[in-house]
Amino acid sequence: MLSVRRCSRTGCTEPAVATLTYVYADSTAVVGPLATQAEPHSYDLCTAHAQSLTAPRGWEVVRFEGEFTPPQHATEELTALADAVREAGRGDRPVEVVARNGGGNGRRGHLRALPAPSEDSRNS
Repeated sequence: MLSVRRCSRTGCTEPAVATLTYVYADSTAVVGPLATQAEPHSYDLCTAHAQSLTAPRGWEVVRFEGEFTPPQHATEELTALADAVREAGRGDRPVEVVARNGGGNGRRGHLRALPAPSEDSRNS
């Protein structure tokens, strides 16, 4: 199941429907539809917090004029995700986990799952 992003406001557990971004150069707070991905310099807001947001004195709030609605995930996306999880959980296909160091640039590595090599590729 895909996770639902929650409102960034402390103590709020409502689902996010809007994204708040500050444009410091213009002293503007922009509240628009929920971004497709969470970004480090933006804030997800529920309907109540998106509609009631106020900005500091001297700042302007630019707010989306339509209705904020929760994102709808396409049936195809959910089916593809379920298929991928099912495939990864199959016991007849061993999976090898490989760690990579991010190219030696000081970044932390990440893990990714690779299918186990077939007999043909091991002998070549």
